[in-house]
Amino acid sequence: MENMATKVMDLKIKKTMENLKRNNMEPFCCETKQEAVELAKSLVCPGATVTHGGSETLIQLGIPELLSGGDYNYLDRSAEGLTREQVEEIYRKSYFADYYFTSSNAVTETGELYNVDGNSNRVSAILYGPKNVLVFVGINKIVRDINEAITRVKTIAAPANTLRLSCDTPCAKTGECVSLKSGSPLICSGCHSEQRICCNYVVSAQQRHKNRIKVIIIKEQLGY
Repeated sequence: MENMATKVMDLKIKKTMENLKRNNMEPFCCETKQEAVELAKSLVCPGATVTHGGSETLIQLGIPELLSGGDYNYLDRSAEGLTREQVEEIYRKSYFADYYFTSSNAVTETGELYNVDGNSNRVSAILYGPKNVLVFVGINKIVRDINEAITRVKTIAAPANTLRLSCDTPCAKTGECVSLKSGSPLICSGCHSEQRICCNYVVSAQQRHKNRIKVIIIKEQLGY
């Protein structure tokens, strides 16, 4: 007998992909991490200038290792020995990349990407600059709508990422945003920690440049 939970998820993925396509983003679906990596290889031309944002999903996929393998001109923000100034220069050069790899904090069934960032080099590159943006997301990132996306960031993505980055924020201690105490928090409400990672909030809806953003949905739990 077919697994009903799998069937429901397949329906959600189908709906999400249809609406991403309607919003001029090119959707793909992969069964496994390995299939997603092979898809990435097929989408990126050898010799292309490539880089990526900070992402646990990309680490789990092995994307940094793929990009550093010698087939591409890799702008490596994590290279050993870089000064902060050199890292910032790579952030700026990223806007001229042929392909920018990233994940998304949430993908809605209605076809939007929702991302929240602190330094914001990641969200700014999603918005403008790189010729192509490849967004890799596990099925755990799919939500019903923007309201669910907002809640997901405040209860899952932001607390997990503050722990990953060793940030001294309230959500790193309690597991959720302080704004949730109000019952119905505003999208931008939160703490006033100097290490707050929720600084800029970006919704990518219908795109003017068709298929610049490519969303690869992977049928596995990935990232935060």
